[in-house]
Amino acid sequence: MTPPPPLPPEEHVRPHVYDGITEYDKRLPNWWLYTLYATIVYAAIYWGYYQWLKVGPTGVQDVTAALGQIERQRLSVAKMDDESLWKMSRNAAFVEAGKTVYLSNCAACHLPSLRGKSENPTAIGSDLTDRNWIHGGRPIEVHDVIEKGVIVKGMPTWGPVLGTQKISEVTAFLLSVHREGEPILRTPAATP
Repeated sequence: MTPPPPLPPEEHVRPHVYDGITEYDKRLPNWWLYTLYATIVYAAIYWGYYQWLKVGPTGVQDVTAALGQIERQRLSVAKMDDESLWKMSRNAAFVEAGKTVYLSNCAACHLPSLRGKSENPTAIGSDLTDRNWIHGGRPIEVHDVIEKGVIVKGMPTWGPVLGTQKISEVTAFLLSVHREGEPILRTPAATP
């Protein structure tokens, strides 16, 4: 067996030997050191952002938002009935999306306050915050009125324009100003 070749003079071997293995006594490469330093800086910023300054969302907030998103997706594929529409009206994501659609499409007639003719007698749409509804106040009836419209009263058919998802969101927004189980009176339309 031949002895190992001699080491160049600039490479030193550490004095310890473990299981017959010797190590060079060399400086770590710069890329490794820069990675280590960047990780330390990132950890300090991360800790300051979430723990010290408490600017970022907490774990509970993240989980709550994720569960809300899961609930929204689950409700969006559910069958349309009164119970699922009431659940949508208690989901903040549905209500916010419905408010956006309402303000861009329905507020021109029913006003941004949802008060319609009650607030402004020259408005076209009726009041959506009271308990007297002309076409029924059950959630599925509200959904159907939005979808099919009431041509005689000047409300267009929104089904082909908005689609089922957006109509469900608008219905959820309208129901969010009401409580489940509150009495809704069906009043006949006033004749001119």
